[in-house]
Amino acid sequence: MRWRLVGKQGWMGLLWLTASVGVMAERSVSPRPLAMASAIRFDGPATAPASSVRSLYVVHCAGCHLMDGSGHPAQGVPSMRGALGHFLRLPEGRAFLVQVPGVNNAGLSDAQIADLTNWMVPQFSADTAPPGWVPYRADEVARHRAQRPADVGAVRRGLVDTLGQQGHAVR
Repeated sequence: MRWRLVGKQGWMGLLWLTASVGVMAERSVSPRPLAMASAIRFDGPATAPASSVRSLYVVHCAGCHLMDGSGHPAQGVPSMRGALGHFLRLPEGRAFLVQVPGVNNAGLSDAQIADLTNWMVPQFSADTAPPGWVPYRADEVARHRAQRPADVGAVRRGLVDTLGQQGHAVR
C-alpha cells in the first residue's frame, strides 16, 4: 500500500490510500498535519537541492514522462531523453520548454520550474545540451510563461524541423 498527501496547489488536503488491488480509498486527515503540509514551500534558494527537485519531478512530471523521462511518444507525450538539450540551441526552443501545458498546469512557481528544468536537462539530456548553456532563472521563466503558444504541437514540430535542418535529431 502507498499513501500520498494531497494538499495546496494540486494537493486536496486528503490522504489517499492506494491498495495493492488498485482501489482508491479516501481518509480524513487531522488539521495539524495539513497545516504543516501547507506550510511547506519549495521556493527556497535559486538552486534547490537535487533531492527536492527530483521530488518535484516525481510528483508533477513522472506520471506522463515516466521516471526515466522516456514519456509515451505514441500517446503524444514526447521523450525528454536526448532531446531537451537540443531545444536550448534556439531562443524559441528555450522558451518552449517552459511554455508547454504540462509545465504551466503543474501548479509550480516560476522558481520551481526554473530549478526543475535546470535539473532535467543534465538528468535526461546532458549529451545534447549546448556547451555552456545558461541555467533558467525564475524571471526568465515568468516572461516565457506569459507568452504561451496557442498550438503547442505546431510550435514543437517547427522547432524539431529547424533543429533537424541544423543537424540535431529530435524525435
